Amino acid sequence: MSKWTPSRIRALKGKDPFATVTVVDYTSALLADRAEFPLLLVGDSLGMTVLGHPSTLQVTLDAMLHHTAAAARGVKNALLVADLPFLTYQISDDEAVRNAGRFLQEAGADAVKLEGGAERGGLIRRLVTNGIPVVGHIGLTPQSVKELGYAVQGKSSSQAEKLKEDARALQEAGCFSIVLEACPPALAGDISRSLSIPVIGIGAGPECDGQILVFHDLLGLFPDFTPKFVKQYAQLSDRIDDAFHAFADDVRTGRYPGPEHCYGPGKSG
Repeated sequence: MSKWTPSRIRALKGKDPFATVTVVDYTSALLADRAEFPLLLVGDSLGMTVLGHPSTLQVTLDAMLHHTAAAARGVKNALLVADLPFLTYQISDDEAVRNAGRFLQEAGADAVKLEGGAERGGLIRRLVTNGIPVVGHIGLTPQSVKELGYAVQGKSSSQAEKLKEDARALQEAGCFSIVLEACPPALAGDISRSLSIPVIGIGAGPECDGQILVFHDLLGLFPDFTPKFVKQYAQLSDRIDDAFHAFADDVRTGRYPGPEHCYGPGKSG
């Protein structure tokens, strides 16, 4: 399969819905790329799932560059998008272009994602003009948690109209796709149908062009917290627990290592 590009992602509009997933390192990216997802996202949700922070706000530029570079080494075909973390694009457009460019130049990303609506239009135009493809993100924007919390967006008529305006503004600014998070399905459908670029939903119902889930949620690695919109396709937490206990028990009882795990005389492997 040939490498996915922004133009190929854009061409998925109006075709069968496609799936994508977040990745955080070489192993997760390698496994996801084998599944032939067209797009993979190194999301700043790794702040919670990998780094143990309470939100995405604590994720630094260095951390995201580190994880993106690791993921890029595992990807051959998917288009790899990296989240721009908090305060790396809000201070000035000059700083935003410089930081976004590092993801392509140093970390091997193919594009970046940033949060916000019409107010980001000028920045997005500048990024795209400078050869940095952009995915937008509207609806529930986790970097605005101090202001918005984790509430569903677009429930009131004024919020719904604002989301529609923001979506159109992001498309006009040059985004090749938009992530739409946590909004009513009917509104998500209206937004998706109104645009000529793919809308990737997360907690936004079935009428989007694509769907994205966080790697750890999809695989059931944190079973004690499962957002309403998540479907767990495996419960790996239980299987990992079983494997760890079995290993510990084998060592304790002398079953491991057995003769088959030992090197014989004159053998190197």
